Amino acid sequence: MTEGSGGKPAFRYRVAETVVAAVFFALGAIVIFDSARLGFGWREDGPQTGYFPFYIGVIICVSALINLMAGLAETKEKNRSFVEVEQLKLVLSVLVPTAVYVGLIGWIGIYVASALFVALFMRWLGKYTWWKVAAVSIGNSLVFFLIFEFWFRIPLPKGPLEALLGLN
Repeated sequence: MTEGSGGKPAFRYRVAETVVAAVFFALGAIVIFDSARLGFGWREDGPQTGYFPFYIGVIICVSALINLMAGLAETKEKNRSFVEVEQLKLVLSVLVPTAVYVGLIGWIGIYVASALFVALFMRWLGKYTWWKVAAVSIGNSLVFFLIFEFWFRIPLPKGPLEALLGLN
């Protein structure tokens, strides 16, 4: 990602460092809070449940603060483009459908969600014909259903379609 390649920057290094540091600080704070709820002291029989997670949360928060300070101290010359708009669009074109796919697994089951996910990418990004999209996406889910449910005997999340077919 070179500066001067002609693309408009979506955001710069200072913003990226600040956002990542804030997210990690929030995660560390959640760990600290929950460890305090569980108890993070030392008893005569050893550490309480939250002892080690508490200190890991402290380390995460301190590291996030160090990264935040380093990011805010970026000089104007070093605060170059982190990602350009067109690059970010490409990343989001994969990230957003993948996040929706993960969210759909709980609602419609992994096999139907996977068929829809494969179909979306084949049609939208691959520009394949509908018959190929249907064959691969449905075939892929059927093969994985057979492998996991019958061969390995590992039940994966199922949705209303499998219930309707009596496959729960």
